[in-house]
Amino acid sequence: MGKIIAVTNQKGGVGKTTTAVNLASALGAMNKKILLVDIDPQGNATSGLGISKQENANSSYELMLGQSSAQDAAVKTEFKNVSLVPSDIKMAGADLEISQMENREAILKKGLAAVRDTYDFILIDCPPSLNLITINALNAADSILVPIQCEYYALEGLAQLTNTVSRIKRSYNSHLEIEGVLFTMYDGRLNLTQEVAEQVKKFFPKQVFKTAIPRNVRLSEAPSFGQPINYFDKKSKGAEAYDKLAKEIIKKNKR
Repeated sequence: MGKIIAVTNQKGGVGKTTTAVNLASALGAMNKKILLVDIDPQGNATSGLGISKQENANSSYELMLGQSSAQDAAVKTEFKNVSLVPSDIKMAGADLEISQMENREAILKKGLAAVRDTYDFILIDCPPSLNLITINALNAADSILVPIQCEYYALEGLAQLTNTVSRIKRSYNSHLEIEGVLFTMYDGRLNLTQEVAEQVKKFFPKQVFKTAIPRNVRLSEAPSFGQPINYFDKKSKGAEAYDKLAKEIIKKNKR
C-alpha cells in the first residue's frame, strides 16, 4: 500500500510546489512509482511537470467532485515513474462546491483509496491555505511534509501548523503524522538562517530533515521549462539536495 504524503504550509512562497515536483521526480528516478496530485488552483505543479492546464479531460476538480476516478484523472508524465493528477483554474471554485456534499471532508481520501496499491508514494501539493480542499488532503494523508523558509515569519506559522495538525487528528484523521520539516531556500552563511533553524529544531526536535534545500538559480529556472530539476540540471545543487531528501524519505519508510 502506497504512503500518502501531503506537502503543505499555510504560508505561501516557501517552496511547497517546488518540493512536491522535485521530490516526486527524485523518488521516481529511484524506481519508486509516484502519483503527484495537484490540488492547488494555481496548477503550478502541473505546469512544472510539463503538462498543459487546459488539455486534460479530467483533473483534480473532477476527482474532488466525484465526477472522475483517480485512475482516469491520472496522466503519465515524460519523467520516469511519475504520474500526475493535474489541476486547473476550476479548482478555485471546488471548495465552495464540495461544501454542500455529504462526507465533504473525506472526498479525496475516498478517491485515492482505489489507487493506493498502484503507487509507492502519493504526494499531494496543497493550496497555501487551510480551506476545505486542504482539509481533504490532510484527511487523506498518512503524513505531512512541511517546507519552511528560514525567516522569522516561518516561526509565526509553527504554532498555527501544530494547532492545525491537532485539529485534523482530533476531528478526522487520528493517524496523521509529520513526515518531516524541510528547510528551503537555505543559506547557512546567514545568521538569521541559523537562528531560525535552531528555533524550528527546538519546536520539532525529531522531525527536521537532515537535508536542506539551498537557494539555487537552476531550481528557479526549471519550472519555466516544464522540467523537474533532476532532468533540467542533474548536477546542480538543487538536484543533489532533492536526491538526498528522496533517499531520506525512502530510508524512513522502509517496510
